[in-house]
Amino acid sequence: MNFSNLMLLEDGHPRPPALQMALDEVLLRAVSQPLLRVYRWDRPCITIGYFGCMSAARESLGSMEITRRWTGGGSVAHVGDWPYSLLVPAGHPFFNVRPAESYRLIHLALFEVLAREGCHYELADQDCPKRSSACFDNPVRSDLIRNGKKIAGAGQRRSRAGLLHQGSVQIPESEHPSGRTLAERMSRVVEAFSLTPDILKAAEALASDKYANPAWNAARLEKESNP
Repeated sequence: MNFSNLMLLEDGHPRPPALQMALDEVLLRAVSQPLLRVYRWDRPCITIGYFGCMSAARESLGSMEITRRWTGGGSVAHVGDWPYSLLVPAGHPFFNVRPAESYRLIHLALFEVLAREGCHYELADQDCPKRSSACFDNPVRSDLIRNGKKIAGAGQRRSRAGLLHQGSVQIPESEHPSGRTLAERMSRVVEAFSLTPDILKAAEALASDKYANPAWNAARLEKESNP
């Protein structure tokens, strides 16, 4: 993949899980060109996919705070991981790339960046049998594998606003790549992007109304309990 232009938001300010999820949704509606966002959690937490089950996540990953993502995929424990999001507006050509191919291209870029740092990984060439609801127990095609263990996975969602790809890289902090290195692998032109007070205010409101709302986080569980 090679965007002609890419905005980069390296947000070093740790924020709550609900706010991080809300920021992605608000930013996707606001950006006019692709944006790579690298951020930090303010606490260990779990995120579950849009159709995920909270009880299954607790069985697999423990009792940390759980927030439901807007994207799909399995349950992810975020404890010292390297989270990032790629947001592509609907009018951009990359929005029309098939989901499996867009997933592969993004992970290939990540793979090449990590390889430059001397880290040795493989790209999974097929889906593995599902073992649990935990994302990192279940490698799928194009995930990053190290010594037989999945270390990078992601969930995606396409909406009228665009494509949201939310990824997690589970490697030691000493091996975390820089956001700029990944951005420069993805695009010839990288432009710094900063959060505005209006975007942050909108995200805080959405976090309160949606992602921190017990009704949002338990909604799919109710559906599964009452088929």
